Amino acid sequence: MLLLSVALPVVGLAADRSVLVLGRLSDDPKSHYEQLKPLLDYVVPRMRDVGIVEGRILMAKDLQQMASYLRRGRVDWVTETSGTAMALRQRSGAEPLLLTERNGVARYHSVFFVRRDSPVNTLEDLKGRTLAMQSAWSTSSYLVPAMELLARGIRPEILLTPQDTPTADTVGYVFARSELNISTYVHKRVVDAGVISNIDWQNEQRMPAVFRRDMRILYESAQEVPRAVEMVRTGLDPAVRARLQEVLLEASHDPVAGPALHKFFGTTAFHRIDPASQQALERLRGGLARVRLEVE
Repeated sequence: MLLLSVALPVVGLAADRSVLVLGRLSDDPKSHYEQLKPLLDYVVPRMRDVGIVEGRILMAKDLQQMASYLRRGRVDWVTETSGTAMALRQRSGAEPLLLTERNGVARYHSVFFVRRDSPVNTLEDLKGRTLAMQSAWSTSSYLVPAMELLARGIRPEILLTPQDTPTADTVGYVFARSELNISTYVHKRVVDAGVISNIDWQNEQRMPAVFRRDMRILYESAQEVPRAVEMVRTGLDPAVRARLQEVLLEASHDPVAGPALHKFFGTTAFHRIDPASQQALERLRGGLARVRLEVE
């Protein structure tokens, strides 16, 4: 049996070691439940040898709530983008289990862009100007760009609206909520620049060709970061952790798992964490601490 819990307190319920709980940060629980359920249905029957007989899904409305669930053992396994994964690691002690390849892409980077007729030619030229990013949860459209700006001594400053004027020595940023909105804001001159992932730059749904022909790339972040990470809570039974890792790695090569993986945010494979990816995650972790301190 698979049960759904959505952003509700679970105080007073003892953790059941026979239940594997998959968590997700969500502002759309119904849609995310439909994406998570097939893979959990695939995984649970293959973990009976380590005592798992049931799967549940628990949604959290924000980072703080999910970190609490992980600390208290209410969630065992979380799938997230790498920046959010490192934030959960800082707040809850959760640990990376595997890297997640989505739509054939295991790593990505950030792309700053402006209109072709913009006078902005370097990141330094963004001082006193406005930048559209996606949301505070985004790795490629918030965390990595903020890290890049701070590394150059440029402080991002959040604005209430795109019409606000940043101070001359900062970059004023606004959250546009979606990549298409970011592209639209720049194209319509609502803001001076935008930043999205290199994947989204090539995506017609997020950067329409009619927009891209009027744009130029201002800067691309040098460091590639993992596309997504599977995280597990600290204290998870080592046998359960090892079997979960094994099942997910095997799923990449099992045709039966294909539809479930496709539903699972377009997952095409899981990979072990290699030294280069570990270093990239540690850079994100350090950058996250600096962004929290100096930007937020």
